[in-house]
Amino acid sequence: MTDETTRRAMLKGAAAAGAGLAAAPALAQAGRTAPDPKTKFRSEPFPEQKQAWPALQRDMKPVPDCGEASYRGSGRLAGRKALVTGGDSGIGRAAVIAFAREGADVAINYYPTEEPDAQDVAKLLRGEGRKVVLIPGDLTDAAFCDGLPGKAAKALGGLDIVVNNAAYQQSKASIAEITPEQFDRTMKTNVYAMFHITKAAVPLMKPGACFINTASVNSVDPGEELLDYATTKGAIMVFTKGLAKQLGPKGIRVNAVAPGPVWTPLQVAGGQLPGKMGEFGQDTPLGRAGQPAELASLYVTLAESGTSFTSGSVFGANGGTGVI
Repeated sequence: MTDETTRRAMLKGAAAAGAGLAAAPALAQAGRTAPDPKTKFRSEPFPEQKQAWPALQRDMKPVPDCGEASYRGSGRLAGRKALVTGGDSGIGRAAVIAFAREGADVAINYYPTEEPDAQDVAKLLRGEGRKVVLIPGDLTDAAFCDGLPGKAAKALGGLDIVVNNAAYQQSKASIAEITPEQFDRTMKTNVYAMFHITKAAVPLMKPGACFINTASVNSVDPGEELLDYATTKGAIMVFTKGLAKQLGPKGIRVNAVAPGPVWTPLQVAGGQLPGKMGEFGQDTPLGRAGQPAELASLYVTLAESGTSFTSGSVFGANGGTGVI
């Protein structure tokens, strides 16, 4: 073989390899087409149903998807210690599953009657080798809230992520139907608990830690049937922005996720007006309600160090309404 023949063979091989490399991204992209968000999860109306408050996720029809079978972690929160209120079900459960699969140890707070749901998620994650601590308690009890971060920190060996997620929601067509007891419970669960837990957690947290609060589209676009609930969600948004300014100098970030209609136990425990369950989420541009699993990555992203310059922000997940 002459030198010229060898040179031509090498050039031909390089050209073929180059063509293959150029085609590879296109082939990879073709094989990774994202699913249609309109049909990725259930788009049919939900059947009318009701449970006594606070309801159990395991008894809902259909059961919400919190990422139990789908979320795959990659170590983004390895070594972190997280407390999630309302972590037994719904959006909180999706955050717990994602945090654990990203390498975090997690403490879950929930109302005592939600024990079956809490045990379900704890069994799932413990079976995967993750540390999960269960701390049941009533968030309308200020003393319990004051002690909750300390209990979590002691059980986990530290605390650097706090998710204030638990909420109370009861739909009423008129302010005349909202009792003082309901208004009081909504405020205590959604706002007072966040205040007490946050105040107690701050001294336990170091630079690099973060708070993530669950706000709502109701923070800026209140539903007329959710007057008291929407009022608390507006407070959560403002609290998030103000606290971020206070804690920034300490190196602690504060952000919020603001979901639109998401299929959780809130909806079957009084969160929808009678006869309206079939309309839930149907008016979004995507034509359906969201599933908790679709919000999990938002909580992970806000918790990881890659978003270190993001604080005092509110991120929507609303099916295309563009409200936040």
